[in-house]
Amino acid sequence: MNTGKNKIIIIMAIASAIVFMVALTMLFLGDQLDQMFNVIGIRVATLFVAFASFFSSFLFSLLILLHNKTVWKMNDDTNRRAELFRELQFASTNYSIIEFMDRMLMYAESSRYIDRLVQRKSMLFHMIESGINEPDIYENTENYRFVSIKIPFRVIEGKSVSSIKFDKLRFERTGSNFEFVTPKSETGTRAFLLYNEHTKRNNVIVNIIIKKDSVFYDSDQINVFSKIKIYMNITSLLGVKVKGNTELYFTNPEQIEGDGTNTYRINSANFTLTEMPSITKI
Repeated sequence: MNTGKNKIIIIMAIASAIVFMVALTMLFLGDQLDQMFNVIGIRVATLFVAFASFFSSFLFSLLILLHNKTVWKMNDDTNRRAELFRELQFASTNYSIIEFMDRMLMYAESSRYIDRLVQRKSMLFHMIESGINEPDIYENTENYRFVSIKIPFRVIEGKSVSSIKFDKLRFERTGSNFEFVTPKSETGTRAFLLYNEHTKRNNVIVNIIIKKDSVFYDSDQINVFSKIKIYMNITSLLGVKVKGNTELYFTNPEQIEGDGTNTYRINSANFTLTEMPSITKI
């Protein structure tokens, strides 16, 4: 923009110099012009002065226009920066960070939820084992096993939680890893958030789908794992989202419950923030 201004100033200076030199020449050659053109010479001089005046006014107006555009862009940039600062300030004070605690439970998913999944063909609340073809689940449901994972949590910093979405789960067993991902038809696996009136605790429940011949989980045996890593998005009640992952270290169950539930006592949970808080569209 400064280059454009400099060019306009140079053009105005050259045009002014030309007009001044021509006017000065007409002043000194006034008698000759009067003899040659008589009254027409005066008209020519008047026309030249009028054109020069119009040209200078035009350039001056153009310079004002360029200046106003510069001021408008500066004000627009200032407003955007102020809006960004307000959003960052709002996000930095209204996010939610949670910590998993107490005991993680693994048990067979309720059959009514399985029937609902098949009817609606919606994987919004389910994750599938890596390598499974999603359409095959609807067509050959009997070849798959449905497992629910329930983990109590608490908010350790920020506001109340509105929703939690899982991107990936990774279970580690000695020498083996079992990964569960969000189906391609969904952008994220939404978890159930339930409040237990008896224990006064919030719980997150996510459902996973595995093949029947998978060695990951057997309801008749104690399923031993060394660690679980959860990649998730947490959205606060005011619409601020944080992205991170948490690692759960726990004690494996020594026995299973009568209904086949595996209970894992959580010894520690480390949450790592991978993206700064941001405001989501509500």
